[in-house]
Amino acid sequence: MAAKKETQSYVQIANNIRRGAFAPIYILMGEETFYIDRLQKMIEENALSDDERDFNLSVFYGTDCDMHDVVNTCRRYPAMSRYQVVVLKEAQNASDLDLLKHYAAKPLKSTILVVCNKGGNVKAPGLMSALQAGGDGVVFESKKLNEQDVASVIKNYIKERGCSIDDKSVAMMKDFVGTDVSRLVGELDKLLLLVGEAGSIVPETIERNIGISKDFNNFELENAVRMRNAAKAFRIIDYFERNSKRNPTVLTVSVLFSFFSNLLLVCTARDKSERGIMEQLETKSAYRARIFIDAMRYYNTASCVRIIGYLREFDTKSKGVNSRQNEYQLLRELIYKIFNL
Repeated sequence: MAAKKETQSYVQIANNIRRGAFAPIYILMGEETFYIDRLQKMIEENALSDDERDFNLSVFYGTDCDMHDVVNTCRRYPAMSRYQVVVLKEAQNASDLDLLKHYAAKPLKSTILVVCNKGGNVKAPGLMSALQAGGDGVVFESKKLNEQDVASVIKNYIKERGCSIDDKSVAMMKDFVGTDVSRLVGELDKLLLLVGEAGSIVPETIERNIGISKDFNNFELENAVRMRNAAKAFRIIDYFERNSKRNPTVLTVSVLFSFFSNLLLVCTARDKSERGIMEQLETKSAYRARIFIDAMRYYNTASCVRIIGYLREFDTKSKGVNSRQNEYQLLRELIYKIFNL
C-alpha cells in the first residue's frame, strides 16, 4: 500500500506559485474554503496572462461534468502559451473522481490541473495513490482555523500586503471576527485600503471604520483583569451590556478562559524567562510573553486553578442551570470573584 502523499503548507505552495515553479497537479482540499479559492486564483493569475486565459483556462464542476472530458482536456496542449490550466471545482460532488488516476500517473508538464475539494479530504484512493507513485503532484489540506492561530494569520496577511498592525489591533480584530477567514480577510482588506501602501493599522483606524471600541473590548477587559483594575473592568462590562449584540458574554468568557489557561501553563513552567515563556505558549511575540510574566505578579498557580473553576461555573449558570441571572449579571459576579480571591 502506498504511503500517504505528504501535504504542503499554504506558504510553501504560494511561494512556489509566485516564482513560477508549478506542479502539474494540485489537490486543494479541506474545510476552510478561503485558502482553496485563494490558491486556485493565484495559480490562474500567475500561470496565464489575461489574453492567454481566453484559450487556456478550462473550468469544470464536479456536480455535472464527465471526468473523461476533464482528462481529455488535460491531455491537450496549450495554445500560444507555456501552460494551460484546468480547474475542477466542487470535486467533492464528483462520483467518478478516481478516473483521474490514469491521467495523474503520467501528467503533461504543460497542463496544470487544479482539483478543488471543499468540505473535507479527497475520497479517491486511486488518484491519491497515483500522485504518490508519480511524485509530481501537490496536496494541500486547508484546515479550519484554530482560535490560537488567528493572530498569526492577521499579522502574516498584513505583512504580506506590505503594511503593519499592532498587537492591540490584532486582538480587536480577533475578537470581532473570530475564526472565519473569509470574513476576516474582507475586513482587513477594507482597513488596508484606508491606510494605503506601507500604512499602519492602529486601534483608532478600527474604531472609526469598523465600529469596535478601542477602549471597551475583550482585549481591554483582559488587561483590566490582568492588572486587577476593578473599576475599569466593570465599566467595560456595563458597556458590553448596553451593546450586547456586539459583545456576547460567551466570547468574553472564552477570551478569559484562554488567558488563565495559558497563565496556568506559565505559572507551572520551569523556565520563566521571556524566551522560555514564548516557547511554552508557542508564540513569537515577546510582547505577549511579557504580558504573562507581568500577570504572575497578581496571580499564582492556585488562583489560576480557582479562576478556571469559576469560568466553568459561569458556563453552567449561563445555560440556566441553578441560576436565573442574566449573562451580564453573571459576568459581573465572575469578575467580582476573580478580584476577591
